[in-house]
Amino acid sequence: MKKVFGPVLIVLVILVVIIISIFGSYNGLVSSDEAVTSSWSQVENQLQRRMDLIPNLVNTVKGYASHEEKIFTEVTKARENLMGAGTVGDKAKADQELTGSLSRLLAIAENYPELKADANFRQLSDELAGTENRIAVSRMDYNNAVQTYNVKVRKFPTSIIAGMFNFQQRDYFEAAEGAKEAPKVEF
Repeated sequence: MKKVFGPVLIVLVILVVIIISIFGSYNGLVSSDEAVTSSWSQVENQLQRRMDLIPNLVNTVKGYASHEEKIFTEVTKARENLMGAGTVGDKAKADQELTGSLSRLLAIAENYPELKADANFRQLSDELAGTENRIAVSRMDYNNAVQTYNVKVRKFPTSIIAGMFNFQQRDYFEAAEGAKEAPKVEF
């Protein structure tokens, strides 16, 4: 009886260790997946904040520079593209378009000293600059969360658990083509 009990106990201990390991790996993957989702929500939160500020900024500049209709159309179109983007890649591309349009809008505002002195414009510009910084930090936090998650999904033995429960690698937020080049401002 003792000869049978020893090997059975060893097998049971090994099974318990394996089961605890599986639970730990699964729970770690779930936590990392939620961290990625939460980080992405923060990116979207900051993008929404910027989209909420843009109409006010455009209307303020419009009052001073009503003949600059092309840039207002570009900003509005870029904002709509960002709102309609679905994937991380689409949002990155639309975000880059919007950033370029906003840069041209603010460059146009430089030609209107009375506009630069307007309190509403200054406040909106400051809020927009702060939002741009928040977006950059949120993107960085998102990419860090994706990196942590993707490493867990790919590392052994967690990769086995990830495969069993269909945890897939997530996409990074990447800058769009041409993002390294400064936007051209034409008058």
